[in-house]
Amino acid sequence: MDSYGDEGARREDAPPGDEGARGGIGGIVGLSLPYQAVAAVALALIGLLGCTHLAMVFLHVSPSNTVTKQQGEAIDGWVYPEFEQNWKLFAPNPLQQNIGVQVRAEVAEGDGARRTSGWIDLSAEDAEAIRGNLLPSHVHQNELRRGWDFYANSHTDDNRPNGLRGQLSERYVRRIVMMRLDHHELGGKVERIQLRSVTRSVKAPAWSKEKTDTRPYYRVLPWWKVTEADLPLDTRNDGAGNAGSGTEAGK
Repeated sequence: MDSYGDEGARREDAPPGDEGARGGIGGIVGLSLPYQAVAAVALALIGLLGCTHLAMVFLHVSPSNTVTKQQGEAIDGWVYPEFEQNWKLFAPNPLQQNIGVQVRAEVAEGDGARRTSGWIDLSAEDAEAIRGNLLPSHVHQNELRRGWDFYANSHTDDNRPNGLRGQLSERYVRRIVMMRLDHHELGGKVERIQLRSVTRSVKAPAWSKEKTDTRPYYRVLPWWKVTEADLPLDTRNDGAGNAGSGTEAGK
Protein backbone atom coordinates (compact mmCIF):
# COMPACT_ATOMS: atom_id res chain seq x y z
CA MET A 1 0.00 0.00 0.00
CA ASP A 2 1.37 3.43 -0.88
CA SER A 3 2.05 6.14 1.67
CA TYR A 4 -1.30 7.81 0.99
CA GLY A 5 -3.07 4.55 1.74
CA ASP A 6 -1.10 4.06 4.95
CA GLU A 7 -2.04 7.55 6.14
CA GLY A 8 -5.69 6.89 5.37
CA ALA A 9 -5.56 3.60 7.27
CA ARG A 10 -4.09 5.29 10.31
CA ARG A 11 -6.88 7.88 10.30
CA GLU A 12 -9.53 5.20 10.00
CA ASP A 13 -7.99 3.11 12.80
CA ALA A 14 -7.76 6.03 15.23
CA PRO A 15 -9.91 5.60 18.34
CA PRO A 16 -13.16 7.57 18.54
CA GLY A 17 -12.73 11.10 19.88
CA ASP A 18 -9.08 11.38 18.78
CA GLU A 19 -9.69 14.37 16.55
CA GLY A 20 -6.02 15.11 16.08
CA ALA A 21 -5.32 11.64 14.71
CA ARG A 22 -8.42 11.68 12.47
CA GLY A 23 -7.61 15.15 11.14
CA GLY A 24 -10.58 16.71 12.97
CA ILE A 25 -10.99 20.37 13.92
CA GLY A 26 -9.21 21.53 17.08
CA GLY A 27 -9.78 24.47 19.42
CA ILE A 28 -13.17 25.48 20.80
CA VAL A 29 -14.97 24.17 17.71
CA GLY A 30 -13.65 20.71 18.48
CA LEU A 31 -15.26 20.70 21.94
CA SER A 32 -18.67 19.35 22.71
CA LEU A 33 -21.53 21.85 22.77
CA PRO A 34 -21.66 22.33 26.60
CA TYR A 35 -17.89 22.93 26.74
CA GLN A 36 -18.14 25.35 23.84
CA ALA A 37 -20.73 27.35 25.76
CA VAL A 38 -18.56 27.43 28.91
CA ALA A 39 -15.48 28.48 26.94
CA ALA A 40 -17.40 31.19 25.10
CA VAL A 41 -18.77 32.63 28.36
CA ALA A 42 -15.29 32.56 29.97
CA LEU A 43 -13.71 34.36 27.00
CA ALA A 44 -16.51 36.93 27.00
CA LEU A 45 -16.01 37.62 30.71
CA ILE A 46 -12.23 37.96 30.27
CA GLY A 47 -12.74 40.34 27.36
CA LEU A 48 -15.28 42.38 29.33
CA LEU A 49 -12.93 42.58 32.34
CA GLY A 50 -10.03 43.67 30.11
CA CYS A 51 -12.10 46.37 28.41
CA THR A 52 -13.40 47.60 31.77
CA HIS A 53 -9.87 47.81 33.18
CA LEU A 54 -8.55 49.71 30.16
CA ALA A 55 -11.50 52.10 30.35
CA MET A 56 -10.96 52.74 34.07
CA VAL A 57 -7.23 53.39 33.65
CA PHE A 58 -7.90 55.66 30.67
CA LEU A 59 -10.44 57.71 32.64
CA HIS A 60 -8.03 57.85 35.60
CA VAL A 61 -5.22 59.45 33.56
CA SER A 62 -7.42 61.52 31.25
CA PRO A 63 -8.19 65.21 31.89
CA SER A 64 -11.20 66.01 34.05
CA ASN A 65 -14.46 65.42 32.20
CA THR A 66 -18.13 64.71 32.85
CA VAL A 67 -17.60 60.99 33.45
CA THR A 68 -14.71 61.44 35.88
CA LYS A 69 -16.63 64.09 37.80
CA GLN A 70 -19.69 61.87 38.17
CA GLN A 71 -17.92 58.53 38.62
CA GLY A 72 -14.65 59.63 40.21
CA GLU A 73 -15.16 57.58 43.37
CA ALA A 74 -15.82 54.37 41.40
CA ILE A 75 -12.79 55.00 39.16
CA ASP A 76 -10.48 55.62 42.13
CA GLY A 77 -11.85 52.53 43.87
CA TRP A 78 -10.91 50.41 40.86
CA VAL A 79 -7.46 51.92 40.27
CA TYR A 80 -6.11 52.37 43.82
CA PRO A 81 -3.87 51.01 45.13
CA GLU A 82 -2.83 48.22 42.76
CA PHE A 83 -3.16 50.03 39.42
CA GLU A 84 -2.13 53.57 40.29
CA GLN A 85 -1.02 55.62 37.30
CA ASN A 86 0.85 58.92 37.26
CA TRP A 87 3.24 60.87 35.08
CA LYS A 88 5.96 61.53 37.67
CA LEU A 89 8.48 59.30 35.90
CA PHE A 90 8.13 61.29 32.68
CA ALA A 91 7.85 64.90 31.51
CA PRO A 92 7.23 67.55 32.52
CA ASN A 93 8.54 66.98 36.07
CA PRO A 94 10.27 63.65 36.69
CA LEU A 95 11.13 62.95 40.31
CA GLN A 96 14.61 64.20 41.13
CA GLN A 97 14.61 63.87 44.92
CA ASN A 98 14.71 61.17 47.54
CA ILE A 99 12.51 61.94 50.54
CA GLY A 100 12.89 59.92 53.72
CA VAL A 101 10.59 60.03 56.74
CA GLN A 102 12.12 59.61 60.18
CA VAL A 103 10.67 59.55 63.69
CA ARG A 104 11.87 59.78 67.25
CA ALA A 105 9.86 59.10 70.39
CA GLU A 106 9.65 60.41 73.92
CA VAL A 107 9.41 57.30 76.08
CA ALA A 108 8.22 57.00 79.68
CA GLU A 109 10.25 54.27 81.38
CA GLY A 110 9.07 52.06 84.24
CA ASP A 111 10.70 54.20 86.95
CA GLY A 112 8.88 57.30 85.70
CA ALA A 113 11.90 58.78 83.91
CA ARG A 114 11.51 60.07 80.38
CA ARG A 115 14.00 59.80 77.58
CA THR A 116 14.07 60.60 73.86
CA SER A 117 15.01 57.89 71.39
CA GLY A 118 17.27 58.40 68.41
CA TRP A 119 15.87 59.04 64.94
CA ILE A 120 14.42 55.93 63.29
CA ASP A 121 14.46 55.96 59.47
CA LEU A 122 11.08 54.49 58.50
CA SER A 123 11.61 55.02 54.77
CA ALA A 124 14.89 53.10 54.91
CA GLU A 125 13.06 50.19 56.58
CA ASP A 126 10.50 50.19 53.74
CA ALA A 127 13.27 50.24 51.14
CA GLU A 128 14.99 47.30 52.83
CA ALA A 129 11.73 45.31 52.79
CA ILE A 130 11.35 45.95 49.04
CA ARG A 131 14.95 45.36 47.98
CA GLY A 132 15.33 41.94 46.37
CA ASN A 133 11.64 41.11 46.83
CA LEU A 134 9.98 39.88 43.62
CA LEU A 135 6.50 40.64 44.99
CA PRO A 136 6.93 43.66 47.28
CA SER A 137 4.03 44.74 49.45
CA HIS A 138 2.09 47.86 48.52
CA VAL A 139 2.26 48.77 52.21
CA HIS A 140 6.04 48.99 52.06
CA GLN A 141 5.98 50.75 48.70
CA ASN A 142 3.23 53.29 49.20
CA GLU A 143 1.66 53.59 52.65
CA LEU A 144 4.21 55.83 54.35
CA ARG A 145 5.13 57.68 51.15
CA ARG A 146 1.53 58.47 50.27
CA GLY A 147 0.74 59.35 53.87
CA TRP A 148 3.60 61.85 53.96
CA ASP A 149 2.54 63.34 50.61
CA PHE A 150 -0.98 63.67 52.02
CA TYR A 151 0.39 65.55 55.03
CA ALA A 152 2.73 67.80 53.04
CA ASN A 153 0.03 68.76 50.52
CA SER A 154 -2.48 69.64 53.22
CA HIS A 155 -0.17 71.80 55.38
CA THR A 156 1.59 75.11 54.98
CA ASP A 157 5.37 75.37 55.09
CA ASP A 158 5.16 76.17 58.82
CA ASN A 159 3.16 72.95 59.41
CA ARG A 160 -0.26 74.56 59.84
CA PRO A 161 -3.13 72.35 58.59
CA ASN A 162 -5.29 73.55 55.72
CA GLY A 163 -8.73 72.72 57.05
CA LEU A 164 -10.13 69.27 57.84
CA ARG A 165 -7.89 67.42 55.38
CA GLY A 166 -4.87 68.70 57.25
CA GLN A 167 -6.17 67.40 60.57
CA LEU A 168 -7.11 64.08 58.95
CA SER A 169 -3.62 63.71 57.46
CA GLU A 170 -2.04 64.25 60.90
CA ARG A 171 -4.12 61.45 62.44
CA TYR A 172 -3.36 59.20 59.48
CA VAL A 173 0.41 59.72 59.70
CA ARG A 174 0.42 59.26 63.48
CA ARG A 175 -1.31 55.91 63.15
CA ILE A 176 1.11 54.74 60.44
CA VAL A 177 4.08 55.73 62.60
CA MET A 178 2.73 54.03 65.72
CA MET A 179 2.15 50.81 63.77
CA ARG A 180 5.78 50.96 62.60
CA LEU A 181 7.03 51.62 66.14
CA ASP A 182 5.15 48.50 67.22
CA HIS A 183 8.12 46.54 65.82
CA HIS A 184 10.70 48.45 67.87
CA GLU A 185 11.64 47.81 71.47
CA LEU A 186 11.78 51.30 72.92
CA GLY A 187 11.86 50.29 76.58
CA GLY A 188 8.70 52.03 77.74
CA LYS A 189 5.47 53.74 76.83
CA VAL A 190 5.57 56.19 73.94
CA GLU A 191 4.15 59.50 75.13
CA ARG A 192 5.01 61.76 72.19
CA ILE A 193 6.48 61.42 68.72
CA GLN A 194 8.24 63.84 66.40
CA LEU A 195 8.63 63.40 62.66
CA ARG A 196 10.99 64.92 60.15
CA SER A 197 11.61 64.50 56.44
CA VAL A 198 15.05 64.34 54.87
CA THR A 199 15.18 65.51 51.26
CA ARG A 200 18.19 64.85 49.06
CA SER A 201 18.43 65.68 45.37
CA VAL A 202 19.45 62.79 43.13
CA LYS A 203 23.05 63.20 41.98
CA ALA A 204 23.48 64.05 38.31
CA PRO A 205 25.02 61.29 36.14
CA ALA A 206 28.76 61.32 35.56
CA TRP A 207 28.39 62.41 31.93
CA SER A 208 26.24 65.43 32.84
CA LYS A 209 27.65 68.90 33.46
CA GLU A 210 24.73 69.74 35.74
CA LYS A 211 25.67 70.78 39.27
CA THR A 212 23.41 69.19 41.88
CA ASP A 213 23.25 70.07 45.55
CA THR A 214 22.95 66.67 47.26
CA ARG A 215 23.09 67.96 50.83
CA PRO A 216 20.19 66.82 53.03
CA TYR A 217 17.44 69.32 53.87
CA TYR A 218 15.21 68.68 56.86
CA ARG A 219 11.61 69.52 57.58
CA VAL A 220 11.00 69.02 61.29
CA LEU A 221 7.47 68.74 62.61
CA PRO A 222 6.35 69.70 66.12
CA TRP A 223 5.98 67.06 68.82
CA TRP A 224 2.67 65.18 68.73
CA LYS A 225 1.10 63.68 71.83
CA VAL A 226 0.15 60.03 71.33
CA THR A 227 -3.49 59.21 72.13
CA GLU A 228 -5.33 55.92 72.44
CA ALA A 229 -6.74 56.37 68.92
CA ASP A 230 -3.19 56.44 67.48
CA LEU A 231 -2.28 52.98 68.77
CA PRO A 232 -2.68 49.68 66.88
CA LEU A 233 -5.88 47.88 67.90
CA ASP A 234 -4.11 45.06 69.72
CA THR A 235 -2.22 47.49 71.97
CA ARG A 236 -5.07 49.70 73.13
CA ASN A 237 -6.29 49.58 76.71
CA ASP A 238 -9.34 47.50 77.46
CA GLY A 239 -12.23 48.72 79.60
CA ALA A 240 -10.29 47.95 82.79
CA GLY A 241 -7.40 50.13 81.69
CA ASN A 242 -5.11 47.23 80.86
CA ALA A 243 -2.95 47.52 77.78
CA GLY A 244 -2.92 44.81 75.16
CA SER A 245 0.19 42.93 74.14
CA GLY A 246 2.46 44.26 71.42
CA THR A 247 4.29 47.55 71.13
CA GLU A 248 5.85 49.27 74.07
CA ALA A 249 3.65 52.19 73.14
CA GLY A 250 0.73 50.42 74.71
CA LYS A 251 2.48 49.08 77.82
